[in-house]
Amino acid sequence: MPISTDMLGAFVKVAEHASVSRAAAELGVGKGVVSKRVAQLEAAVKATLFSRSTRQVALTAAGEAYLEFARRALREVSAAEERLRDLRAELSGPIRLTAPVSWGQCVLAPRLPAFLRLHPAISVELHLADRRLDLGREGYDLALRWTSQPAPELHAQAVAQVAWLLAASPAWLAEAGAPAEPEDLARHPCMGYWRESADDAWTLSRGGERRCVRVSSRYHVNNPESVAAAALGGLGIGLLPDYLCTAALAEGRLQRVLPAWTPLTPYGTRITAFAPPERLRLARNRALLDFLVRALAPATGDAG
Repeated sequence: MPISTDMLGAFVKVAEHASVSRAAAELGVGKGVVSKRVAQLEAAVKATLFSRSTRQVALTAAGEAYLEFARRALREVSAAEERLRDLRAELSGPIRLTAPVSWGQCVLAPRLPAFLRLHPAISVELHLADRRLDLGREGYDLALRWTSQPAPELHAQAVAQVAWLLAASPAWLAEAGAPAEPEDLARHPCMGYWRESADDAWTLSRGGERRCVRVSSRYHVNNPESVAAAALGGLGIGLLPDYLCTAALAEGRLQRVLPAWTPLTPYGTRITAFAPPERLRLARNRALLDFLVRALAPATGDAG
C-alpha cells in the first residue's frame, strides 16, 4: 500500500498530541478516520508506531525514529505544492524570518520595506531574537544569525559583514585617559554584549599578534544597543559592532579606542542566512535571500 500524506499527517498529529481524539479535532475528521490512517501507515511500513492503552497513546521506539522522517516528508510535499503555485502566479504568500535583535532593528528592518514594495503579494513576519532556534520545528523560512556554523542539514549563505571596535565618549577619555595598550583596558570600566562571566575576557588582534585581557564593569547588559548608549553616556569603553556606532564616530560623539587593534568576539564578523533546503525551493524565499544579498552588499564592501 502506498503511503499517503493523509496517513503521515494523522501519524504526526497523534504523536504531537498523544491523543487520537485531539488529533482528529485538529484535522477536522472523525477519530475512526485517524485510527484507520495510522493503521494503514503501520501496515505500509511494517512496524508498530504507537503503544496503546485505554488511557494514553505513546510512540514506540520505531515511532520515535519515524516521526522526523514523516515531518520532513510533509514539509517537502508542502514546499513542492507551494513551489508549483509560485510558478503559476506572481510571488505571493508569507515569509517567516528571524534575525538578531540589534542587527535586525538597525540593519535589516530598514531594508525590508523595499522588498515588500517590489512584491505586493508577499507578507513578511519578522521575529527578532538572539536565542538559538530550531528552524524546521518553529516554522521559519529563513534565519539571519551571527554564527557561520549551521546545522549540517541547513543551507547557509553569507549576507553581510560586521566589524567590531572599541569606542568611548571623548569627554570620558579626556577625564580617564585613553588606553595605549590592550593591557590598559584592565584599569578601565569596559562594557560589551554580556551573557556570562566568560564575556569579561576580551581578545584583541593586530596583525599576527593576539592579546587577551580580563576586563571589568559596573554595568552588564545583554543588548548591544544598550552598550552603545552606555558608552555615549560616559560609562566607559564599549565593545561595539560598527553598525551601532558609525554615525556617532563620524559626528564626534564617540571616539575609537586602540584603533590599531581588532576585537575578536564569539560572534564573528559575518551575518549568515540559514534556511531548510526545502524552504529555499519556494520562489518567494529565494527572492528574499537574493534581495538581501544585493541590499547588504554595500555594507559588506565597506566593512572590508
